[in-house]
Amino acid sequence: MLRWVLPEYIQDALPAEAAKLEELRRRLLDIFRVNGYQLVAPPLLEYVESLLTGAGQDLKLKTLKLVDQLSGRTMGVRADITPQVARIDAHLLNRRGVTRLCYCGTVAHAIPSSLTATREPLQIGAEIYGHAGLEADAEVIRLLAEVLFRAEVGTSRIDLGHVGLFKALSRMAEVVAEREEDLFNALQAKDIPGLKDLLADAPEKVRNALMVLPTLYGGAEILERARSLLPAEPEILAALNDLQTLAEGLGDLPISFDLADLRGYHYHSGVVFAAYGGTSPVALALGGRYDSVGKAFGRGRPATGFSLDLREMAGQVADPVQPGAILASGAGETGFKEAVARLREAGENVVIELPGHDGTWREAGCDRHLVLRGGAWQVEPLQGE
Repeated sequence: MLRWVLPEYIQDALPAEAAKLEELRRRLLDIFRVNGYQLVAPPLLEYVESLLTGAGQDLKLKTLKLVDQLSGRTMGVRADITPQVARIDAHLLNRRGVTRLCYCGTVAHAIPSSLTATREPLQIGAEIYGHAGLEADAEVIRLLAEVLFRAEVGTSRIDLGHVGLFKALSRMAEVVAEREEDLFNALQAKDIPGLKDLLADAPEKVRNALMVLPTLYGGAEILERARSLLPAEPEILAALNDLQTLAEGLGDLPISFDLADLRGYHYHSGVVFAAYGGTSPVALALGGRYDSVGKAFGRGRPATGFSLDLREMAGQVADPVQPGAILASGAGETGFKEAVARLREAGENVVIELPGHDGTWREAGCDRHLVLRGGAWQVEPLQGE
């Protein structure tokens, strides 16, 4: 086996892509900062007891595990940063009021999320803790739309859903925990025949409601249709009212609905959303409310937020025009160090020529040349290679 071959779904980022990722990271973190979100940096590794607390089965299957040589305990490589940030809010910061946090870091997946996904996403996100109202949900959705706009990707649509609908109907259908996962998968796939088989023994009213859930996607009219087709239970009506209120408050955004889109339902507890943009056929960002995660860390604070993979987003962003570097020749000449320092202070990339260079300077990114002319240092176009 060739030593330089990487594992499947793992890849290097070469200079152009790495520069794009870093520029995007800085731009998005600046957006978070001016909106009042404070940056945190959780560790890459944690003991699995902490890392997977409150997580669903899907996250447990994605988590790479290893034995800590110091303690003998099992550690995990994080597959999602969101639960880690919930731990920081609940256990370390311990603030009483509203807390806004953001993060950016690499995560690792034991299995890829899709045939085209990387197993090493660069996850960036923002979270609000300590506010249970819809104002917080609206804020993070608007922040997400701003992120996509500032990244020059744009937002084609933001699908809203509510985990409370599925959980209420699942409870009414008396679905056992073992079958709930199958029911969830069938809803996600909009597998009507599969749903029919799974719900064969459920009460007719609930069975009909769950069967119609995959058809409830589209514009604002979907909510009225949902009210007429779903049981008028308090929890269901409250969920639909939440979606209605959000849609009205976010009327200037391309809001739509998909009441069977339950990605992340294992730890989400309320409104969930998926944002689409650019030419991507899949959601670029996912988010929602997850009030219950912090309980496992000693403080169950209301929470809502979103995250996205910068690598996925970078594929939707045009390659930036990279400024060429200046090749500096003449080290040791009078004024050479000062001339190089002035150029670098002005923001120029300066590459000092080393003796015995084998190759072209243009492949090193140089398009200009610092030379000594008539006793003065000048920048000229680079001639030849």
